Amino acid sequence: MEAVTGYPTAIYTVLLGVVLVYWVLAMLGLVDIEHHGIDVDLAHADGDAEDVGDLASYVVAMGLNGVPFSVAVSLLVLVAWVVSCLGGEWLLPLVPTTLLKLVAGTALLVASAVVAIPVTAVAIRPLRGLFVSHTAVSNAALVGQTCKVVTGVVNEKDGRAEVARRGASLNIRVWAPVPNTLKRGSIALILEYDEVAARYLIAAHDDLAS
Repeated sequence: MEAVTGYPTAIYTVLLGVVLVYWVLAMLGLVDIEHHGIDVDLAHADGDAEDVGDLASYVVAMGLNGVPFSVAVSLLVLVAWVVSCLGGEWLLPLVPTTLLKLVAGTALLVASAVVAIPVTAVAIRPLRGLFVSHTAVSNAALVGQTCKVVTGVVNEKDGRAEVARRGASLNIRVWAPVPNTLKRGSIALILEYDEVAARYLIAAHDDLAS
């Protein structure tokens, strides 16, 4: 208890109490947990754009991006509190005088925060996937884009094609009136989407040009 309530850990103890109150309120539904990362928060912060950009780059460099602000701060405070508490229990009693203890306590206060940053960054890595916002591509959004036929033929009944996207390509059902020049590997243009049949009407570039 001396380490927890003594200098410098008492500062982190107060901050940890604030964090605990926040999460209790969050569990009761009285506050909302932000679902965007620190880098997004900084991008919308007030102040000079250059300063905000520098701050955001520091956050990314420290590996604290990709999770909600509340999660990152909570982990930072918890880790810093643990380090400061252990230092206050094991190291500060070895310092002989009160003045030197004050100096050593201030050094421990700063060192705890410094140590907490990389430890928190490592702890955050497996949590980032929980806060990724997936935006689905609407069917209508593909109209007007090109696709690559992956089946031997495309007719009124059968046909598959791939639409190149960042990351994995989209494999879609397609059709086209016959006769046509579409075959495996052909590049075609998506003309419209049939919501009833859940498939796309496509046409070869050569056919459109003619």
